[in-house]
Amino acid sequence: MPLVTLTDQVFPTLDIEREILSTIGATLEVLSAGTPEAIRAEAAQADAVLTTYAPIDAETLAALERCLIISRYGIGVDNIDLEAARERGVVVTNVPDYCVEEVADHTLALLLAAVRKISLGDRLVHAGEWGIAGVRPIHRLRGRKLGLVGFGHIGVQVARRGVAFGLEVIAFDPYVPAERMDAENVGRAETLDDLLPACDVVSIHVPLVPATRGLIGADAVSRMRDDAILINTSRGPIVSTEAVVAALRQGRLGAACLDVFETEPPPAELVDGVPNLIATPHAAFYSEEAIAESQTRAAQAIVDVLGGREPRNRVV
Repeated sequence: MPLVTLTDQVFPTLDIEREILSTIGATLEVLSAGTPEAIRAEAAQADAVLTTYAPIDAETLAALERCLIISRYGIGVDNIDLEAARERGVVVTNVPDYCVEEVADHTLALLLAAVRKISLGDRLVHAGEWGIAGVRPIHRLRGRKLGLVGFGHIGVQVARRGVAFGLEVIAFDPYVPAERMDAENVGRAETLDDLLPACDVVSIHVPLVPATRGLIGADAVSRMRDDAILINTSRGPIVSTEAVVAALRQGRLGAACLDVFETEPPPAELVDGVPNLIATPHAAFYSEEAIAESQTRAAQAIVDVLGGREPRNRVV
């Protein structure tokens, strides 16, 4: 009977995984902790590993004596040493499109909340104030320019929503041909330096890899317009929270909408009382349907590989 280990349990139940894995007679065990030490000690004989956030480095991979596949529930695979997996012949899979609609919707919700000053208006009403004086100025959304850093599955869906709201959309993504952007009525920025100063709203939609870690730091923020809005629903370490907070406090950025942070949860002393900061608790990916899809497809990847079939979303 194949043994599947789960490094870190973040779901209400594992009924979906157990049902799918039962089709090949596999046993699912949850590790005592998602640490490298626990993985090495408790998963050495596992035929497959399910993981969400647990770090799986080269040393940990070497300890997985029988492992044929590491299946990650989410999109990013920066917690897994892909080169070490490749060298050991371990398949790595992810679920790259399980929450595309959710993240795109959340991005537009944040954009609208910032432009229409929803959070501020809500606070004013709860404080007993009324009228538009406290939220002035608000400018019309249609005709403003939305810049997308990254034009993958989520970037495309955000672009479509932006176009529907009358935004002019441009994108920077050196890996996507201009023809694909043309098909979505999206302009192409040749460099990040071209995009940042040109846009009223900048939204981040790139994976976390060495090249994108810290991509939006103090220098990048300084090249944005003083009234621009920055949105990050991608990965926290892509954007420097300190740089964004400093710019907001100094009036060098119009607003920031952050669903993800370098440290989660972010230190209260860093974000409390920051003007024009809208923060949500790493929730852009979430819907009940998205969670179920992630569980289903991650488990199915293991069934496919252990059954000698090519998985749907192979990274390595």
